[in-house]
Amino acid sequence: MKSFLAAPMGMLAIACILTGCEPSKAGPAPQSASAPSTRNNCYSLLHQLLDQQKDVSMLRFIKREHADVQNLVKRIATASGAGSALLEGFAKEDSSINLDDLQLPPGETATRAAIASTQKKALLSQTGDEFELTLLLTQTEALSYASHLAKIAGENEPQPDRALALVAVSKDMENLHHEVFAMLLSKVK
Repeated sequence: MKSFLAAPMGMLAIACILTGCEPSKAGPAPQSASAPSTRNNCYSLLHQLLDQQKDVSMLRFIKREHADVQNLVKRIATASGAGSALLEGFAKEDSSINLDDLQLPPGETATRAAIASTQKKALLSQTGDEFELTLLLTQTEALSYASHLAKIAGENEPQPDRALALVAVSKDMENLHHEVFAMLLSKVK
């Protein structure tokens, strides 16, 4: 199983090199004319993701996983639900926040739907360790994306209190991502 991890890690390093990944710089990004659009887009994408993630623990009613996985998935669902509610509260307080501002091109929308369908089929057809591994892999993707969306939304949020709340959501998602990754490592050893 160790070769299972070596290939993705190597591919990740190559992908970062090829795409020009670089560490983020400290401090918030400067506000630009597109900041409200970027903020709304990030809020919308983050809300959509968290709203879906809050139900991930419902899988326990149709699938059985080990208690450690089940507990972590419940924590992910709880944190996602809290993040979703937070964004809904922001939108109620501030009419300039539009949680339906996805702005995705049709190709991206179709690709996301195809990925979701593939993941759903895999999760519903698998059992045991294979199911747990697939579930944890989907969570690493979702949590990483959520963390980054919250970070970028916060960098484009002019209200300091909301920006700090988004930093907290980002950190929560990042911490959960690390926990899922550590659990993945423990399961493949």
